[in-house]
Amino acid sequence: MTEPVIHSIWSAAANAASVVIDEAKRYPIAASVGATAAVSALFLSWPQIDTGVAGLFHVPNDGFPMARVPLFLALRNAGLSVTQICTFGLVAASIARLVLPRLLSLLRPSVLAFLVASLAIGPGLIVNVILKDYWGRARPIDTNLFGGAHAFSLPWEISDACARNCSFPSGEASGSFWLIAFAFVVPESWRRNTIRIALAWAALISFNRLAFGGHYLSDVLIAWGIVMSVIVICRELILFRYAERIDAGGHLSALRAKAKALWLRYGL
Repeated sequence: MTEPVIHSIWSAAANAASVVIDEAKRYPIAASVGATAAVSALFLSWPQIDTGVAGLFHVPNDGFPMARVPLFLALRNAGLSVTQICTFGLVAASIARLVLPRLLSLLRPSVLAFLVASLAIGPGLIVNVILKDYWGRARPIDTNLFGGAHAFSLPWEISDACARNCSFPSGEASGSFWLIAFAFVVPESWRRNTIRIALAWAALISFNRLAFGGHYLSDVLIAWGIVMSVIVICRELILFRYAERIDAGGHLSALRAKAKALWLRYGL
């Protein structure tokens, strides 16, 4: 008697999940923004999720011991390095595209613009410049729940507990999750594996930040949602709506001429 009921519930859930996935594919911007809003509402309604998850990694009178494990420290450095390499690589590619376009003739300008814009706006401007420096959420390790001096605050709640480089949202989680942007520009046969690798890397780096007491779970998941929303918006605008205009390159001719003039004038 129980087995048919369980099977019915499972089938209904599977069908519902299929509908949700199909709708998300049709309306990715609405799906990403909606998911971010839903996650935010969840943590605002039940803040004990944040404190409970952080508490899993905290040891009384010993803080967050995983933050002192060499392997996890090396993993954090690796996460930072990957994001830095991507940033410097995109900057170099952008300069090369302007000054010596033939060097990157196989890379469509719209693809480069998409990667640069999504990284600069998502992890760069929104997460690290605006939210982390102005929302003031204290990190778990700095709150009085886990041996620190500051009060716990909710995600999206503006606080004065932290002056800069604060807990909300997670910069490293946003940078690692941004790698999923490559799934939108690689050949279709590579897309699924690119998504798997990017998600696995983002989960690993983000888990590390939770274990260090550097972030709450909401910091991580909301950072993911913000970055995903920026990625799909940039995809719609740059890869779809204005791709032909960007790839035509007419609007870049003036910039390219100025870049070459500066190059020759200052011997760069």
